[in-house]
Amino acid sequence: MTTRLSTTIAATAALLAAVPAAAQLLPGTGRTVGGTVGGVIRAVDGVARPVLGAADGDVAADAERDELVGGAFDRIASLSSSVAASSAALLELRELRLNLLINAHHAELDRDDAGNPVRRDRLVMVDPDAASLGLAARAGFRLLSDQRDPELGLRLVTLAVPARMGPRKALATLRRAAPGLEVDFDHIYEPAGGALSPTAAVLATGAAGLATNARIAMIDGGVASHPSLARAAIEQKGFSGPASATGHGTAIASLLVGDQGRFSGAARGASLFVGDVYGGNPAAGSASTIVQALGWAASKRPRLITLSLVGPPNHAIKRAVTALRARGIMLVAAVGNDGPAAPPQYPASYDGVIAVTAVDARGRALIEAGRARHLDFAAPGADLAAALPGTGYAKVRGTSFAAPLAAARLAATGSVARLSAEARPGKGKVGRGIVCGECRIDPRTVGAK
Repeated sequence: MTTRLSTTIAATAALLAAVPAAAQLLPGTGRTVGGTVGGVIRAVDGVARPVLGAADGDVAADAERDELVGGAFDRIASLSSSVAASSAALLELRELRLNLLINAHHAELDRDDAGNPVRRDRLVMVDPDAASLGLAARAGFRLLSDQRDPELGLRLVTLAVPARMGPRKALATLRRAAPGLEVDFDHIYEPAGGALSPTAAVLATGAAGLATNARIAMIDGGVASHPSLARAAIEQKGFSGPASATGHGTAIASLLVGDQGRFSGAARGASLFVGDVYGGNPAAGSASTIVQALGWAASKRPRLITLSLVGPPNHAIKRAVTALRARGIMLVAAVGNDGPAAPPQYPASYDGVIAVTAVDARGRALIEAGRARHLDFAAPGADLAAALPGTGYAKVRGTSFAAPLAAARLAATGSVARLSAEARPGKGKVGRGIVCGECRIDPRTVGAK
């Protein structure tokens, strides 16, 4: 890595460490939406973006790459073009971001062997047998929760990590004590770019009797009220405390069911069910919480569930995905924004999940797009507008926003085969092609900031 590139990343780290999460505002609104830095100039992937590296002299050299954001680092753009072009730099920024998240929530979070954030206090298993649970108890593991989900047909059990034993040691100890248990960490999943701190806006409320027969669920942060959502049929439920309005969740919902003037969501008129797995807390969004939200979503009999969340493989989520597929519920997931050198992201990488990347207005795959073990489709994820909490629109970028657009078309067509038939060629890695290309709302048409 060049000295200049290392200096830019070091400056990023210093900036992140110095500014509290609550300081970040969407431009021109004065509303906090979270993130890790201030000095905002615009919103990207649901979060505001600061000026970074202005002294480098090449911040504005490439307008496309100036839009770069990596993963939840949508909150740190205006990176030099050398960072934008470097997979290694994106990978380093990903590691930095995860370390900062863990350090900022040290009482709640630790890391697995690969550095992914996990809940410090618990381990998770699905459908454990009684004999293995007995062995776990004798090894000092206390039962925290034991829940049966009738919709998924799964039993989700969490065990407390013993005192003075970190989660990595606890997992190794439990696997030795009870080898019959299929046990895993309670991994934390991030939105595929975007902030989760609560906004000042109130939650969007449902409008009865206006929806069509289409039913779509999303697992994300909570959705704020907005004029484009005033006539939408929306039901929300919180799984990490009460549902809390976020910029990221609001943007995703608007791209699905928004309707105001020249702004139109790709699934306008559908009933939308929102499972908020964060409650405004970036240290939430754990695997066990997501499984609970998926069970609730399944109870609403949706045609599909869309997730703009990314994280590592996890046994509990894999079992939930398998159960949903067996019920005929389709799942759509974003591949993330940490670049092609990052590990494959989940749930997009699971078999049967529709993995979606993003393209710009010219049909080019975003250079920061992450990867999954398979890639199905691309959809607009740059040069488009989405709703801000309360009022107004922001210019957004990231695979987070491509996923709901692809999901809307999948819901409309009813099958992957029919969606594939309408896919169009693109430039770069776009899977079977670009879908919902006409769904892009030009930011200029709605005065997006």
